Amino acid sequence: MKEITLFLIRHGKTYCNEKQLYCGKSDVDLSENGIVELKENLKKTEYRSCDYYFTSGAKRANQTLEILCPNVKYDIWENFFEYNFGDFELKGYDDLKLLKEYTTWIDDEEGYIKCPNGESKTEFRNRIKEAFINLIAYLVSKNIKAAFGVIHGGSIGMILEMLYDNSKKFYEWQPKNGVGYELIINIDENNEFTIDKVIQKGGFHD
Repeated sequence: MKEITLFLIRHGKTYCNEKQLYCGKSDVDLSENGIVELKENLKKTEYRSCDYYFTSGAKRANQTLEILCPNVKYDIWENFFEYNFGDFELKGYDDLKLLKEYTTWIDDEEGYIKCPNGESKTEFRNRIKEAFINLIAYLVSKNIKAAFGVIHGGSIGMILEMLYDNSKKFYEWQPKNGVGYELIINIDENNEFTIDKVIQKGGFHD
């Protein structure tokens, strides 16, 4: 039985987080407050060294990793990008609440309604699941014991709902900006994996 430690951290705050706007595919920078918060967190938190680093490729994810783990090389796994909200991008609830397309999407329990020019909840779920399975297969193939990734709240929440504990919805699993989880993943002799333990982290040493 092999074990992998995987840290999944949500990017720091952007102006979209601060203004409660939908931001998925939009490639926005960290806000000034987001940068300050990450740097303050670094003063309180000692981050352990990992064998492998990655992001979704979003500017906000890359900037977060470069603050938390300066001078490390990292790969891009773009399929971990946040939900594509299509025409709802960079808009808030008050901008959208009277639109039929918005209320139809919000009320869609089956998950097959797409945001206009975006993706459906099912498409997002499948994309994230495939990305995570491919990531674990890569880590196993490279004999990586500890990895650190900065991705997105929705992506992290979906991973944990689908592959760890679906008694909580993905939005309940979403960490706050700049923090995340430590996942302990066991790999069996057939290279099948299970997420055995999830530890909420404000850093690696609380």
